[in-house]
Amino acid sequence: MQKYVINNIKLSYRTSKEEAIKTAEKTLLKFFSKSNIASVVISKKSLDARKRDNISFVYSVTAEIDSEKTISEKRLLAENMVRVGDEPLKPVFGSERMDSRPVVVGFGPCGMFCALMLAEYGYRPIVIERGDDIEQREKAVERFLSQQILDENSNIQFGAGGAGTFSDGKLVTRINDKKCSYVLKTMFELGAPSSVLYEAKPHIGTDILKVVVTNMRKKLESLGATICFNTRLTGFTASAGRVSKINTDKGDIACSALVLAIGHSARDTFDMLIKNGLSFVPKPFSVGVRVEHLQSEIDKGLYGDNAGDPLLPKGEYNLSYREGERGAYTFCMCPGGTVIAAASERCGVVTNGMSKFARDGKNANSAVAVSVLPSDFGNSPEKAIEFQRELERNAFFAGGENYRAPSETLGDFMLGFRGTAPSAVLPSYMDGNVNITDLSGFLPAFVSDMLKKGFKDFGRKLPGFDAPYAMLTGIESRTSSPIRIMRNKNCTALGYENIYPCGEGAGYAGGITSAAVDGINCALCIMSKYKHE
Repeated sequence: MQKYVINNIKLSYRTSKEEAIKTAEKTLLKFFSKSNIASVVISKKSLDARKRDNISFVYSVTAEIDSEKTISEKRLLAENMVRVGDEPLKPVFGSERMDSRPVVVGFGPCGMFCALMLAEYGYRPIVIERGDDIEQREKAVERFLSQQILDENSNIQFGAGGAGTFSDGKLVTRINDKKCSYVLKTMFELGAPSSVLYEAKPHIGTDILKVVVTNMRKKLESLGATICFNTRLTGFTASAGRVSKINTDKGDIACSALVLAIGHSARDTFDMLIKNGLSFVPKPFSVGVRVEHLQSEIDKGLYGDNAGDPLLPKGEYNLSYREGERGAYTFCMCPGGTVIAAASERCGVVTNGMSKFARDGKNANSAVAVSVLPSDFGNSPEKAIEFQRELERNAFFAGGENYRAPSETLGDFMLGFRGTAPSAVLPSYMDGNVNITDLSGFLPAFVSDMLKKGFKDFGRKLPGFDAPYAMLTGIESRTSSPIRIMRNKNCTALGYENIYPCGEGAGYAGGITSAAVDGINCALCIMSKYKHE
């Protein structure tokens, strides 16, 4: 059986996807008989809205062909076809015997997929997660949103599924790794919609992602993994660069391999690891604000007169502006979503974005973030973390000291604060529980200045983006980890032979899919060292 992909099938967005299948079949029949075509499925679908009067979907279609016939590369190229091969994950197993089970710290995408890979091959990992399972985590989040009672271990950042659980659930990634398809297929098997298998910008939404995370837990436990919620890593015991056990707030656990999939907000864990001699370096990150527009206005700016057509997806954008080493860019755009309160430390305000799968909310929101360079905060890991923390504290005080967020119209931000009340766009943070104030009063000057330049540029690129009644809410400070835990090519931390820092918190990923892939890579490294039972 051979597999071919027919690319660049461009059709009007009003044309059904079945027409893409028919077009691909016509191409295949130039080379094979109908009896040779075993299956034909859409494997990728992307939107081309560059010309508003000719909006199209562009498809790739994958076919399985029951034939050994060889087609020249020249002929394939002429028909936008490529031959592809399946490359299943093939672990290489080591010879060293484990004297205890591997421990994975963190049940976000990285930790979940690392644990899944280990469990599927009989390594029976123990997973510890400082936050709650989905059901109890939802209650903790709701208590914070409604009563401003913050649980520092179970919140928008910590708990089953990691920070991505309360987000748009984007699965798009810039990394080019064939393990991405394994991640997407697994997500689908655990309850994600089939669209994640072929959409160019797949997303799940927080409502469906909760189901996927719950099913992941059940699958892991069926494979022999042990998952311990409400269990926080507090230290570890090591000798000659080898960890033998970890310390938690629930007791010690013997450990033959330690995976640190701790996420980008585990600052107390970062402090403990620094004190235990792990090698950290600061890395560039970004801070900024959340901007909210009416989703209908974003659709109009992107689609023109076609806006509102149910055949078109909710409008998404990705904008950037650069001057020298510093840039402003949109990040984590949530169509039809809300701005959420994402604090994980007392006396700090943090914002993020969240959408349900339907993306049917009134507002669109995204982060508009500005590059922060190591020279901006003193070029050390500790100062990088403190830079973020100080901005969050400043936002807390600017919001009124009760986890209300500071907010301002875009017009006021651009021209100077005047206290204009929200009008066409109503802030969605905590159902509008914001304090109208001067954002430039607590943002670093280089951030405010670059944001203003970015908004001017984005308004030229996307009509309506610079509308004066758009709302800004701060602060967006957790775009990525401000540090990186240094590791070797085999994914072990410098100076340790069985500690595996990975994922977004360790500085090696930037989203759900890339974090999951990094977790898989660490699992494969563990397998290559230790004997398969």
